[in-house]
Amino acid sequence: MRPDQITRWLIILLVLFVTPLVRAEDKITTLQVAADGFPAGHETPEGAAADLARAFIRHDVQLFNATCIKPFAGGVSRREYSAFLKATGDSIREAAQRQDAVGPKELVKLFAARSLSQSGPASYGYAVFGFRDVKFVDVLVLLKNGSKYRNRTLVLRDKTGKWYAHPLPGSSPLLSAGLNEESESTTDFGKVYRVQK
Repeated sequence: MRPDQITRWLIILLVLFVTPLVRAEDKITTLQVAADGFPAGHETPEGAAADLARAFIRHDVQLFNATCIKPFAGGVSRREYSAFLKATGDSIREAAQRQDAVGPKELVKLFAARSLSQSGPASYGYAVFGFRDVKFVDVLVLLKNGSKYRNRTLVLRDKTGKWYAHPLPGSSPLLSAGLNEESESTTDFGKVYRVQK
């Protein structure tokens, strides 16, 4: 092989193997937040996670149902997840009628979404269900008893690009592999978005 051919092959190899490792500068997206100062809706993973917390805070079954990913698997997993969604909706409705003195009172802090360290969940989600991404968001809430609680929410981006919360990640072990072994999040969502009120 001639020296110019070797050089050409080295350049091709560098482009193919090194370029994907070089991160482009992260784009900072402008994000409109809800009245409580946190994102809402299906446009961001943080919005889906915050809405799931709001559903429990407000005892809002409709918001809970709109925020959670619809049953997507088959067989026993689908039946268990469907039953969980119904039971949780009923529980939220009952808690609203009782005005429980326990449970979440307000959102305190929302961390930036993170990808799972293992690539398996995202690959599995895409190959089997067509999910465009699988991430998680840590949410800190103030409980009615005055203590704080950190919840880790698995979030899935569907085929249409919308983000949904998966409130029962254990029912999908291949989608949530390693979820609870991840370190605590430290980056506030406001560090990755330009927040607009």
